[in-house]
Amino acid sequence: MTVPVFEEYEPAPDCDCPGCVGQRRTLAAGGHPAAHGCRRALVLFTAAGVVLGGPGVAGAAQSPEPPEPTGRGRTAVDSDHEQGRRGPLYGGPLAGPAGVPAAQLPQTTRADIINRAKKWVTAKVPYSMAAYWSDGYRQDCSGYVSMAWNLARNEWTGSLAQYGIKITRAELQPGDILLFHNPANPTNGSHVTIFGGWTDGTHTSYVAYEQAKPHTRKQSTPMAYWNNSDQYVPYRYRGVATATSGAVPADAYPGAGSFGPGAENAYVTRLGEMLIARGGKRFYQEGPGPRWGEADRKATEAFQLAQGWTSGEADGLPGPDTWELLVTGKGKNIPAAQSAAPAPAAGPGGVSAAIPPYPGARYFRSGQSSEHVTRLGRQLVERGYGRHYTSGPGPRWGEADRRNVEAFQRAQGWRGAAADGHPGRETWRRLFAPTP
Repeated sequence: MTVPVFEEYEPAPDCDCPGCVGQRRTLAAGGHPAAHGCRRALVLFTAAGVVLGGPGVAGAAQSPEPPEPTGRGRTAVDSDHEQGRRGPLYGGPLAGPAGVPAAQLPQTTRADIINRAKKWVTAKVPYSMAAYWSDGYRQDCSGYVSMAWNLARNEWTGSLAQYGIKITRAELQPGDILLFHNPANPTNGSHVTIFGGWTDGTHTSYVAYEQAKPHTRKQSTPMAYWNNSDQYVPYRYRGVATATSGAVPADAYPGAGSFGPGAENAYVTRLGEMLIARGGKRFYQEGPGPRWGEADRKATEAFQLAQGWTSGEADGLPGPDTWELLVTGKGKNIPAAQSAAPAPAAGPGGVSAAIPPYPGARYFRSGQSSEHVTRLGRQLVERGYGRHYTSGPGPRWGEADRRNVEAFQRAQGWRGAAADGHPGRETWRRLFAPTP
């Protein structure tokens, strides 16, 4: 098999000649560079007899790594996701022109986008701008989104927007992206993440699927990102199927953004109906209806507690596992209300020591400030888990608070998501429970 030879010249970031200046502008706009720059030639496709295939092996279509950016604009996090260029799939054909109408793009659903994203998370695909995974997509951040959106070629941060529609952050739903393209120097900070749903009702952080060093990851991330946050723009894939088209199954989890304070949609109504059917009628004085309320949260929490879940797993917000149990009729029903509450535990000297009410997970997130954080911190110090405080504790939630809570959770024998450093109801109860 003979493969044609193409040469591409990369403009120098520090050269002021007309050729390099023109090419840098073309690249910033997402175009293809003309072969008249003054820097080194980059051979993108070499000659004949190339064997295609194999995960993680750099093939004929690989792009060279851009030069390491320098200067004050670079941050420590930027080095985790240098940006590659547009190119074909490894062993696959070129796609049609960018910006084609939605009707001509591959159709997909939100569930399919997230499921494809999860495959790389499970496989822990190593980050690389030069290597290609077994599915043909380049192993960097924009290659990851190209894969999740099922695009016919590897795009880059300068071209992904042409396949999407710009939306507001309030409109974000699972499968949308948050994109930062730095046109002045694409290798300095440019990055893209896949939105996987809000982590709580405050909408200050979300579950991000992203390709970064050392490998694909899924983690709670501040809105919009750790750095350059104000420059990330949300986009929705043009070819995503909508619920009205009938392409999204009725039982599919709609995403965390459909629930919580401010939410108003048909999924909230259905959630309430399913919770009532599972024993949650007593939480609803009226409804259920499409507008999220405290009755929905309490009924959801009661159902989660009935499954034996604790801490962050029983926060009153339905995640994929809660939704699946409800729509399939599996799991345990909400037990009937007890006629009398148990007496508060006795503290030292036989004096009753009631546990203060749990204020809610939203107070213990980045950027939050309240008396609840101060109270939590003082109790951590009282129980001997304050070693990460260099000052305080104070009312503003910070990394020292999180690490101290994590230490307390690990002391309970919890691991994984149950020891994430964010206090849920069970963490709060144990922390404030009277000690012998």
